[in-house]
Amino acid sequence: MADRGFSSTVGALAGLILLGFTNPAMAAWPEEAPAPFPQSTLESTVEIQSAGHLVLFSPVREIRDEIRSETMARLPVQGQGQLFEISKDANRQAARAHYFQQLSAGGAKILFECAGIACGRSNVWANQIFQQSRLLGRDATQDYLVAATTAEDGQQWLTLVYTVTRGNLREYVWVEHLNVGFGAAIPGYTIGVGPIQGPLVIPWSGGVTFRFEWSADDRRTLNDWAGDDAEVVLASFTDLEQDEPLEAALERSRAAAESLAALLGKTGISLSQIRIVPVGPAVPMNDPTRQGNRVEVLVIKR
Repeated sequence: MADRGFSSTVGALAGLILLGFTNPAMAAWPEEAPAPFPQSTLESTVEIQSAGHLVLFSPVREIRDEIRSETMARLPVQGQGQLFEISKDANRQAARAHYFQQLSAGGAKILFECAGIACGRSNVWANQIFQQSRLLGRDATQDYLVAATTAEDGQQWLTLVYTVTRGNLREYVWVEHLNVGFGAAIPGYTIGVGPIQGPLVIPWSGGVTFRFEWSADDRRTLNDWAGDDAEVVLASFTDLEQDEPLEAALERSRAAAESLAALLGKTGISLSQIRIVPVGPAVPMNDPTRQGNRVEVLVIKR
């Protein structure tokens, strides 16, 4: 259970966790967006590149001019958003079915979908989330879905599809197809294929002894991933306490990871597979699901 090449490992892991993705060649699914609905016309294309792009995984609410959603994340992404007008001899339900079929056939996992007023106000989706005024329509005639998939090289992709009927009865579909940075945690989704799996985010508390908040499903998933002598990286993060030196925060970070490593050793994961990387407070995250004292577990296939 050694942390060999500590400095270079921290640097490499920090890049992996934050942005760590390259501009992929747009060649095939999932690198290439789903084919457009045939009975639609492309109105505009927006390039999207952000270290904290907002993606919603639950209905939207607006409280005191702030966007609220039970599950949402700001993710490092790059990709495109495309606005299509649906032909008058077709309808948005057919467009949605077209994208749903393509995503399902491609093995994508639907993480969230909603329809009508259950999605929230169309005004919020149009002007605050997607920033596309053409999408402003009736709250009762809208729907949204977000799907995730993983390419063979381990890169994660998100596809967002929103359709709406405007007051003038014109119908539109907005499609975002986004490459998500390696190591970024997508709510409700973990990487299951490719050379890198995870992260599993495991919050911890304590000091001399440690308590880890993880489920039986997390344990089973990690043991499945760690087979065949895969390398298990424990990247341990901490908040910086008041007047605490960085060295002390890193030591707490290391102690938590070592405690988790000991637990993993009892579940059948060999200690020789485990690499500890005490990150402490040195790599801040924009993602609200990746804050505070936690260990992020990545499994790298050899």
